[in-house]
Amino acid sequence: MYRPQITVVDCTIRDGGLMNKSQFTLDCVQAVYKAICESGVHIVELGYRNSRKMFDPEKYGAWRFCDDDMIKKVVGDKKYPYTKIAVMMDAHKSSIEDLLPKEKSLVDVVRCATYVKDIDKCIMIVNDAVAKGYETTINIMSISTAPERELNEALQQIKEETKIKACYIVDSFGNLYSEDIDYFVSKYQKLLPGIEVGVHMHNNQQLAFANTIEGIIRGANYMDGTLYGLGRGAGNCCLELLLGFLKNPKFNMRPLLDVIGSHIIPLQKEINWGYSVPYMITGIMNRHPEEAIKLMMLPEKDPTKYNFRTFYERMLDPEP
Repeated sequence: MYRPQITVVDCTIRDGGLMNKSQFTLDCVQAVYKAICESGVHIVELGYRNSRKMFDPEKYGAWRFCDDDMIKKVVGDKKYPYTKIAVMMDAHKSSIEDLLPKEKSLVDVVRCATYVKDIDKCIMIVNDAVAKGYETTINIMSISTAPERELNEALQQIKEETKIKACYIVDSFGNLYSEDIDYFVSKYQKLLPGIEVGVHMHNNQQLAFANTIEGIIRGANYMDGTLYGLGRGAGNCCLELLLGFLKNPKFNMRPLLDVIGSHIIPLQKEINWGYSVPYMITGIMNRHPEEAIKLMMLPEKDPTKYNFRTFYERMLDPEP
């Protein structure tokens, strides 16, 4: 589908960092950055801009903080003019003190992830970023559990109090179906006139790609993907699948195929992501995947690792 206003965002390093505490090598991040830029993708998200007061730098890698000095090491002497660089600031884990004015940074876009309950903090962050010269988006997480009235009020606040480029539907638990995507896109379009709708899908039920397509068909113009689906738990919509669907001649698939083979697939020796039965279970139950992640991280010889029925029953009747 060719639509000139569509904006594709790669968040491989940022979302994938949730599975390895953002401990990617500089070589890996440089390779991903180069491939994304050469592919023609519009925005590459290089990590979180989280606060060191909330995350221990001894335990988390550089891409949890995504300092401007580290971004300069990634970019080197050549910042690609077409592809913008983004960082994500969690509303409840970031500080405006950690964001320099735009003229002192290689970052172009600040994306703020928030739960509905933290919308006031989020608005403060994006308004500070806009004042400092950045483009901004708001990514509303766990939307499948957001109370209707509170979501409506949050969207009204966003409309009245911000100047963001796009607001995202984030299926954090991989719970949504196509009819849900239709509903949320329609709601966003109605309550956020003049603001683009974005979709960020997780693959617990193997619907990340399908739900992203549904979002596009319904009029969402911002969409996230990751290389080979690398992301938390079941992972995300595969960027390479998304570009194949869009069929825009300006996109070049070749650099993505190169970096997937050279840097992403080898990560499977260290990181276990992608569809699995435990992630499916948490997805259909609309539950956070943290318990499934713990199960999947058990060593292969652990007899409980593949006891999926027990896990299912525990999810049905969690301990008080």
